[in-house]
Amino acid sequence: MLIYGKNAVIEALKEGQVVQLFIAQGINPATLRDLEKLAKQYDVHLKQVPRIQLDQELKTTHHQGIVAELPDMKYSEPDAPFQLAKKRSERLLLVLLDQLSDPRNYGAIIRSAEALGAHGVITEERRSVPLSAVAVKASAGASSYLPLVQVKNLPRYIDELKDKNIWVYGAAGEVATGPDDFDWNRDVALVIGSEGTGLRRLVRDKCDDMVSIPLKGQINSLNASVAAAILIYSIVKART
Repeated sequence: MLIYGKNAVIEALKEGQVVQLFIAQGINPATLRDLEKLAKQYDVHLKQVPRIQLDQELKTTHHQGIVAELPDMKYSEPDAPFQLAKKRSERLLLVLLDQLSDPRNYGAIIRSAEALGAHGVITEERRSVPLSAVAVKASAGASSYLPLVQVKNLPRYIDELKDKNIWVYGAAGEVATGPDDFDWNRDVALVIGSEGTGLRRLVRDKCDDMVSIPLKGQINSLNASVAAAILIYSIVKART
């Protein structure tokens, strides 16, 4: 797996995940010195290559001349989010993604979930975007710190959560209940639907309740990753 961009690569280096580092010839000398120092510190081979080689390999020119090769990303064990919540002595907060298809949205949600204090992001095996290099880059390093779990069947997983007394709330823009209408001082799973169609009926029916973000403008919907970030923040803030 290849990831690119300065911030994403530096985070991966610090996590000890980088197999090899590729730097475009002609990169800013100060940036090159910093990366050489980090590569030496973490015992990673650094290779300078023509920028066009990186352009062709990544099929983009927006890599800042900094590319890292990582081992294939692996999903976390199913109990990892629960262990993280226990370690922090916090109420559980999971983010479940139902048929999300954009890897950039996936990465952005991972980033927000980690930064705002959630304990894991859950996706479905066949109906959700995979953990790809694009998603890892969009997470800006957060994928290295937050448990990412893949389950075979999301509705069945929701049933399992409810058996553990975890409350499940689906995000839906058309409902009247906002984040302030709920008591979040409990173990919670927040379900975010796909960019185009939202939650599947089966998933929606299994939720304990639905929550929306009050909007005041002419646009009546938000990007999935933006909505997720606002709702995660609202839940965490209400617990403090």
